[in-house]
Amino acid sequence: MRQQAAIAAKVFIQRDYTNGTVCQFQTKFPTELETRIDKQQFEETVRTLNNLYAEAEKLGGQSYLEGCLACLTAYTIFLCMETHYEKVLKKIAKYIQEQNDKIYAPRGLLLTDPIERGLRVIEVTIFEDRSLGR
Repeated sequence: MRQQAAIAAKVFIQRDYTNGTVCQFQTKFPTELETRIDKQQFEETVRTLNNLYAEAEKLGGQSYLEGCLACLTAYTIFLCMETHYEKVLKKIAKYIQEQNDKIYAPRGLLLTDPIERGLRVIEVTIFEDRSLGR
């Protein structure tokens, strides 16, 4: 049986509404993470997420075509094809998983995909550092 790591705390990175309702998160570095991860690394992760959400919400020819096809097919087209937004959400989930595997998990941290929190926050779980007690 695998041991579960104990959760020490959770940090929430709030949405940034300075540019309206565009989905973006604050890049302010939380003090709770100072001993766990480099400030630049954390800010780069949040900036990349913000850029990916901007890409998801970008209107272009593909989005207009999807909308027209949806209307013409009474939205049944979405039963057999993914929208641009859904494709980018999958890309974001993959990026978060890679960041967790390579950067955050080795430091006792875990990023939660913002879609799991209604795109309101980025949740960072801080696990107890057991190496300090030994």
